[in-house]
Amino acid sequence: MIEDERENKMSETQTTDKRAQAKDERAQEAANGGAPRDHPSPAAPAQDPDWEQEAKPKLSKEERTMGLPKEKLRKMMYDMLLGRRFEEKTAESYALGKIGGFCHLYIGQEAVAIGALHALEEDDYVMTAYREHVHALQMGVDPRSAMAELYGRIDGCSKGKGGSMHMFSAETNYLGGHGIVGGQIPLALGVAWKIRYRDEKQVMQVFLGEAAVNQGAFHESLNMAALWQLPLVVIVENNRFGMGTAWERASSLYDISQKASAYAMPSAIADGMDILDVYRVTKEAVDRARAGEGPTLIEARTYRFVGHSMSDPVHGVYRTKEEVEEEKLNDPIRIYANLLADLDTLSQEELEKIDAEVKATAEEASEFAEKSPEPDPAELYRDVYADEDINGRLYFDGRQ
Repeated sequence: MIEDERENKMSETQTTDKRAQAKDERAQEAANGGAPRDHPSPAAPAQDPDWEQEAKPKLSKEERTMGLPKEKLRKMMYDMLLGRRFEEKTAESYALGKIGGFCHLYIGQEAVAIGALHALEEDDYVMTAYREHVHALQMGVDPRSAMAELYGRIDGCSKGKGGSMHMFSAETNYLGGHGIVGGQIPLALGVAWKIRYRDEKQVMQVFLGEAAVNQGAFHESLNMAALWQLPLVVIVENNRFGMGTAWERASSLYDISQKASAYAMPSAIADGMDILDVYRVTKEAVDRARAGEGPTLIEARTYRFVGHSMSDPVHGVYRTKEEVEEEKLNDPIRIYANLLADLDTLSQEELEKIDAEVKATAEEASEFAEKSPEPDPAELYRDVYADEDINGRLYFDGRQ
């Protein structure tokens, strides 16, 4: 994708025309009453044909960078490319039978995690759902440790017992991926309460998919976070499909960001295919939270280029191949690479050098995982309960 990127680069006018044409078609579909219930789903929800750009300010290329240092802008590109190449290697290893269990890839959504996590300080906390590999990497989990975890090996960040959905790193304040839909939200609320209770200055950032929004725990947590003005930033990664169900078929309210109004909570929409827009929106929310001004709900509108999981075809029956190919024109890595080239911040040669480096990192991670031993069976009984040294605990099994 990177090597021939410049040669295959469509002009901004061509890309805009293609997307404008698609939006016109969707708008016409909406005017005609939207897609019938048995339709595989329109290319974007009919209720809002301009959903990708809603509330996004019109900024010049220079203004989009917000004065960030070139080193940080380049690091964002490095991190997105690492995430993409790591996930591609993961897909390859899964296909070869080296990775088992459920496996959900993040290809296409990289701008959300990387943009949002770049807005944090080093000691802030993060939780997410089960599409988590890139979040773990960005929080500082070593790629070798992350891949070993995917392989189910002892050198994994969860000692091979968590796998794809349950990575964890207390050392980096990455408090895990969570397999229960919406289950991480009240846990993140508890961390945010801990921060306030101890009068600390960190921020808790929690990610979830749009399908978790209709869970009761989401609403209970938002209510309590707003009531107590906790330093919690809730980021909904709206990739339009909860497994194979289009969002507009599952929710009476299309605009997720509006759900914050029920709890008197600020909200925002971010273009989840634009890393700098995600950073801009998230940085404002993080700064508010750190200043004691309470939580924010962010809806990052994004798109996954792969199936829901490795057991799901790329497009399946709920979206068309043409839709997926159209969305790939909006690849967040390609968009960002073109912007940095236009600003003379990152040349094609430098881009290819970064790409070669992260490919080597992903390959090294795979080789490390291959050589890592499998956990001893005794590991099944370790880390089940926390080490206990708590005054006042009452035991009923004879222990003192």
